[in-house]
Amino acid sequence: MSDEQGFSPRERRASFTLAGIFGMRMLGLFMIMPVFALYGKDLIGFSPIWVGIVIGVYGLTQAVLQIPAGWLSDRIGRKPVIYAGLSLFAVGSVVAAMSESVYGVAIGRVLQGSGAIAGAILALAADITREESRTKAMAIIGVCIGLSFAVAMVLGPVLASFFGLSGVFWATALLAVIGIIMVRFMLPDPAHKGQIRDVTAAPELFGRLLKDKQLLRLDFGILLLHLTLTAVFVAFPLTLLDAGLAAEKHWWLYLPVLLLSFVLIVPVLIIGAKRNLNKQFFQASILVMMLALVLMAIGKGHIGILALAMLLYFTAFNFMEASLPAFLSMLAPAGAKGTAMGIYSTSQFFGAFLGGVLGGVLFQYLGGVGVFLLVAASMGLWFWVAKGMSNVSKVRSHILPIGVSIESIERREQLLAELLALPGVLEALIIPEEGAAYLKVDGNSFELDQAKTVINL
Repeated sequence: MSDEQGFSPRERRASFTLAGIFGMRMLGLFMIMPVFALYGKDLIGFSPIWVGIVIGVYGLTQAVLQIPAGWLSDRIGRKPVIYAGLSLFAVGSVVAAMSESVYGVAIGRVLQGSGAIAGAILALAADITREESRTKAMAIIGVCIGLSFAVAMVLGPVLASFFGLSGVFWATALLAVIGIIMVRFMLPDPAHKGQIRDVTAAPELFGRLLKDKQLLRLDFGILLLHLTLTAVFVAFPLTLLDAGLAAEKHWWLYLPVLLLSFVLIVPVLIIGAKRNLNKQFFQASILVMMLALVLMAIGKGHIGILALAMLLYFTAFNFMEASLPAFLSMLAPAGAKGTAMGIYSTSQFFGAFLGGVLGGVLFQYLGGVGVFLLVAASMGLWFWVAKGMSNVSKVRSHILPIGVSIESIERREQLLAELLALPGVLEALIIPEEGAAYLKVDGNSFELDQAKTVINL
């Protein structure tokens, strides 16, 4: 039995379990960000450059292995890849917890990042859920990722104040073990297997998507967004310390700021969607982030200014973190969303790596002010690039199982022509191997029942 919106108990349990696994892993990756610059000073080889490397280096292995791990899950199964990824994450956490030098901690972070299971988790969510409830499952996973970042900003400083830096890494190892247990005892086996192009990357599409200027703008945007994030957290914790806020009290600032930022973006997201102002709000958020970074640079010694800067920063960050995947979903060609998301995710994690290294180098030679001002300047570049973005808000995607024989090329071409002739259908793609039709439609004029009638559902 399913609820009135088509979300069965099995799908609901699987979605929340996968969201929890994904969220705990991201929580473990993020918890180190607000504390390493403060609590890593006793490590051998400690320097601002190594602070940046440790914070961001997980992104390098994550970026390199993100797409290959998804492909591997197509061959050997989703769960084995998730088990392996969580195990690597646990091993990396233990290595970092037991290390007495920044070099050992960096190796641990490299191992953490090598457990790249995002693609396998999303593919498993697609395997377990039906098409009509898949969007809801992905939304649950997305919300959990966002919450994991907020929790990490608070929990990291709390754990470090009681148990030190090693305690934070031991906690991440525990989270990985809990994730493995959840996979074993709480995740149902998928109802079907197979490549689903909305969540897995198709190699033959890379060339086409890497030439798509609209998608490249989004890839560049997520790279800069996470570059900024890791660079900021090389310098901001020490800036708070210099302003007189003791390390164990940093969560006092992060908690209310993050909660208020989530409250502030809700009306912005609603108004943007209803009035087709997503692009305008997106560009405004880049400028808000630039202002926040300038305030961080000039607010040295003033907790009030730094708190305002962080509120502006996280409000803009959270809005863009929610908006970028939505834009990508609407702009990706029919049947290419999984490939587009793979390139996007790779850009995101590579940006985190670049931001850590850049932030460390800048802090080493220019101090926190140099970090904030130069990263603020990069927002100007992003604003210029974002001016060419399309302002789509009513484009939707649908995947429909094909209920008729499509063995002959003539029948496939006929079905494709009939789908493209329907009102509101912008693109259509038939994948015989999957027995599916991928549609990209204008939500204002498309009628799903008409498409189902065409393919005899």
